[in-house]
Amino acid sequence: MPIIEVKDLVKIYKTGDVELHALDGVSFSVEHGEFVCVMGPSGSGKSTMMNILGCLDVATSGAYVLDGINVKEQTRAELADVRNQKLGFVFQGFNLLPRVDAVENVELPLLYRGVASSVRRSAAIEALERVGLGQRLHHRPAQMSGGQQQRVAIARAIVGRAPIILADEPTGNLDTKTTVEIMNIFTGLHKEGITIILVTHEPDIATWSQRVLRFRDGRLIADEPAPKGLQDDNEVKPEE
Repeated sequence: MPIIEVKDLVKIYKTGDVELHALDGVSFSVEHGEFVCVMGPSGSGKSTMMNILGCLDVATSGAYVLDGINVKEQTRAELADVRNQKLGFVFQGFNLLPRVDAVENVELPLLYRGVASSVRRSAAIEALERVGLGQRLHHRPAQMSGGQQQRVAIARAIVGRAPIILADEPTGNLDTKTTVEIMNIFTGLHKEGITIILVTHEPDIATWSQRVLRFRDGRLIADEPAPKGLQDDNEVKPEE
């Protein structure tokens, strides 16, 4: 069974008498361990699609099954649990808490699960070490570069061992060298078996994936192999 399966998804936003069809009959599936890029111009529906995949919004009609769970049948509280257990999120703007250090930022998903403090701390340190930030555990976001902040965000996404990472333009604010470092981390996570769905408008980023979903005007217009496949030869050791 695919880890993600959507069928005939429709999302309509209503403003007065006006209806906007943000998604118009979208169907696709993602297998366990796939690395998929989602592309499309502004207004194409890709952000709406990611919000639905992340259980942050619900479709007007159609079906979404996430790792065997029919999302439409879940209560709001159950959806919050699904997000916490199944999904890790990485955003373009990092979305870190500015007044706490890297470890405390990474601990957050486990805090929401009610995990004991000592266990949270150990798991957060391990996740930060995995992304090359073992020497930055107690730095706050303002004391770190953009690339380091994004690695903290990735550590936060993986600390709870969620099987899926949803990444929305994770390299959009980064320079070329740092982009390569971040994409190497995603490649390594993919090799460990984590399913990755990454939104990007950059064709070069899509070449790191296995497959590209292209959206336009609320429709999925193409589902195709990535242009070059994973860029293993681009591996660069992340800067501490």
